[in-house]
Amino acid sequence: MKVRIFFLAVLSCVGSIGPRVHAQGQAQPVRNVLFIMGDDHSADVLGCYGNKIVRTPNLDRLASRGTRFDRAFVNCPMCTPSRQSLITGKLPHSVGVTLLQTPLAEQQVTIADHLKAQGFATGAVGKMHFNSDLKHGFDYRFDKPDHQKYLQEHPPKPLAAGTKVKPVWRPFKDPARVWLNADGLPVGIMDADSEGTYFSNKAIEFLRNNKDNRFCLWVSYNQPHSPFDFPVEYAGKYDPAKMPLPQTSAEDVPWIPAIFRDLTDVDKRGILAAYYSAVEYHDKNVGLVLDELKRLGLEESTLVVYVGDHGYLLGHHGRFEKHSMWESAVRAPLIVRRGTGSGEVKANEALVEFVDLVPTILEELKVSGMTGLQGISFVPVLNGKTRRHRDSVFSEYLVDNRVMLRTADWKYVFTTGKADLGLGYATGNPPPGITHSLYDLKSDPGETRNLAKDPLHQAKLRELQHALLKRFKETHPLAKEFPAGASIEEALVWFCEPPDAKVTLAGYKF
Repeated sequence: MKVRIFFLAVLSCVGSIGPRVHAQGQAQPVRNVLFIMGDDHSADVLGCYGNKIVRTPNLDRLASRGTRFDRAFVNCPMCTPSRQSLITGKLPHSVGVTLLQTPLAEQQVTIADHLKAQGFATGAVGKMHFNSDLKHGFDYRFDKPDHQKYLQEHPPKPLAAGTKVKPVWRPFKDPARVWLNADGLPVGIMDADSEGTYFSNKAIEFLRNNKDNRFCLWVSYNQPHSPFDFPVEYAGKYDPAKMPLPQTSAEDVPWIPAIFRDLTDVDKRGILAAYYSAVEYHDKNVGLVLDELKRLGLEESTLVVYVGDHGYLLGHHGRFEKHSMWESAVRAPLIVRRGTGSGEVKANEALVEFVDLVPTILEELKVSGMTGLQGISFVPVLNGKTRRHRDSVFSEYLVDNRVMLRTADWKYVFTTGKADLGLGYATGNPPPGITHSLYDLKSDPGETRNLAKDPLHQAKLRELQHALLKRFKETHPLAKEFPAGASIEEALVWFCEPPDAKVTLAGYKF
């Protein structure tokens, strides 16, 4: 702890560097960062990403004046590890948070710790998933319990008689159609009293109080995470009959969780309509904060970053969740706006990881870097100097001992398959054992044909396996303990264990 205090004290003595100068010669100093996050927000359900049904005018407007990353990938398709990875700039296995309930250790330095030490005002509103009472550098902190207290002190407006609202959320206890809100029911509250609106108001309060300071504000909403909450005014916004249902393939069947198998097409379309409603409500709340940033005259001096903490499968591969390496789960929205932007959407296909966000933000703010970062700044991409960033992206979901390496055209996924799927998503099938999956994304973007056993693609399989192992060896905290002489499969099994678990190769057949 003393080492961490000393580290932060040293940072407080480091001054910021001067303003960034655009190519046109106009000084555009970025003093602040506003980071906004949606929960389980699929990139497929945003107007600016090509969806013609959902209404997301505020995020679309943000994208119209920024850069939309079309191939941004999370380092874990699950809330806690993804969030703690991106906020520290380290991969989940390196930061020590790979499981849902693991708390972020106090000694881990977040971007808020770093910027606070350099004089920034720091605030976090909404879901952070620290799994503890620690604030991790955010002095201004409001979350769900604060909203509940607010409602006790300011009783919400009563609903009209006969208003149908959703029941208490009981995931995995009730049928999936109920806890995934297939009936499209609102929560029993009006928009003005709702949680998302409350979070936006607290974010606005922070902006007003710190308009003359350098600041780092993190605003993290719970939407559109299941059960796809939205207030009464948003009920019936979308017609379930018009919701698009993705096709599944034989490749999906062994991995479909049992809880989803009884869903009818009517159920699935109802779930989609509820999700779209939650996204529209979420977009409204994002707009409240962006409008206040503009009203305060802070747009030009503020870097705005919007992300989903990961993607979400909306019937893709027969699932309504994220915990997998399918494209819709690991690919997430990423929009970056510097100042007021150019007025047109700049789409970029560079391969980017969320672990790259912290070094990018720090470079944009012109402050000193953090030690131990494992991400790579993509400021050169934002500057238009290159359209390439990484040769491959990495993601891990160690609940199911599953890892992924994806290049521009290929994806390799490995799992030990030692157990059925976890966290309530069991298939009911016997554990599959060690499984290699290889997809040619250029010819098979839907990931319907596993080529791992195809003799024609063994060289590509080995290439991606070695690249995946190299990433582990360069970043894993236990890499020095890696057993010498291990085969590729033995090495992958070893690295696919959560870092706080005792690693053993016993019981595996190679």
